[in-house]
Order: sequence, then structure tokens, then C-alpha cells
Amino acid sequence: MEFQEEAFVLSARAHGDTGAVVDLLTETHGRHAAYVAGGASRKMKPFLQPGSRVIADYRARTSDHLGSARLEAVGEGASALFDDPLALTGLAAATAVTQGALPEREAHPGAFLAFEALMSAFMIPEVWPAIFVRFEAGLLEDLGFGLDLSRCAATGTVDDLIYVSPRTGRAVSREAGAPYADKMLKLPPFMLGAQAGLGEGDVGAGLDLTGHFLEQFVFHPQNKPLPAARDWMVDKLREQGRL
Repeated sequence: MEFQEEAFVLSARAHGDTGAVVDLLTETHGRHAAYVAGGASRKMKPFLQPGSRVIADYRARTSDHLGSARLEAVGEGASALFDDPLALTGLAAATAVTQGALPEREAHPGAFLAFEALMSAFMIPEVWPAIFVRFEAGLLEDLGFGLDLSRCAATGTVDDLIYVSPRTGRAVSREAGAPYADKMLKLPPFMLGAQAGLGEGDVGAGLDLTGHFLEQFVFHPQNKPLPAARDWMVDKLREQGRL
């Protein structure tokens, strides 16, 4: 098996004296682990940081074997965020969620494009937390667990949608959800359309929403919790009044 494709580094760990095993996210070949010769060297380490964009020249004897890859850096990658600690916590959360959620060697082009958009958004401090919510919603959709926010699950109306059922992931209107309001998840308006803008508490509600369904549908079936890096990001956003 061989391919050459742009990829994002999700993680890298030392392997042997000089090499590294790198987890890569590609658009058409999904998430792939690969051995990178010399990956532990000082020269290679900067572009093996999570979030770095590379061109991967990948080769494996069979589709079941750990392949090897030669990597070439593309752009600044994660180094562009070194002066923004909060964005770096978001990047760590994004790579951890992506690596934990996506099965290996299964194409998920939507997840790649969502990650790509989020990487660009990290450069805009006032925007990226909301884009992170959209990224997680896109990840759920690409995995087959998309939220249905198009109309009220109970009445079919498309107006005044302010809740989401924690069981089904479907939107619920204010009137239909009122008797169960304490059990419902809040639906922030910006998840219904960019023109809605952001209100106080919207990002926090969005992270609660996507986190609930990532845990329920993706991580719990694997007997894993949500990644600690995501919890750390949420804590830091809360400390800085961004939720």
C-alpha cells in the first residue's frame, strides 16, 4: 500500500533510539499511524508537533502492517500558535478528540476538512471556540451521529428551536420542550446559522452539547472517557470568561 498526501500530525511518540511513530490524519486515507525514521531528531521534532501540516509519502507492505512515512513540512503549523497558550490548549483538545474518535485507516474526508477549518480558525482568538463546537458537530456527523437541528422532533416546526433531546440529538422547540426543560440540552442559536451571532454562554452550551454526544455515541462505546485535553480546554476557556 502506498500513497502521497497532505496530512495533519495528531501525535508522535518515540520509537527506538532515533525513530518515532506518528499518527496522521489524511483526507482520503483517514487516520494512519506510520514509523518515521529519524523522527526523534532535533531537526524533525518541530514539524512532528500535533497540528503540524505535512506531505506524507507513505508505504506499507500490506494494509494491516504499520507502514513507514517520509514527511515534509507544509507551512508554519503549530508553531504559529506558540504565542497564544489558549489556542494551544484548543489545538491539543482537537488532536486528542480526533485521534480518539476516528477509527484507523477509515476514510473520513469531512473530519479532515473540519479539522483543516479549525486549524485556520485558531489564528482568530475571538472566533475559534465557536468553530471548535462546529468542528465537533461535524465530526459527529461524519461518524454517522449527526445532530438533527432542522426542525422540532415533537411538532415539526422550524421556529423557536432552543433545546436538543439528550437521547436522540434532535432539536426541540421552546413550547414542546418546556415541560422537560431541566432535562434538555440547550441549543445555542449560532449552531442553527452563522447569522445568529454569539450570545453569552453560547459557546459553553455548544461544548456541553457536542461533548454529550461524543461521550454517548463515540467514546463510551470504546470504554473511554472524553480526552483529558478537552476537559483542560474547557476549564481554561471558563477561567478566561469565554464560556
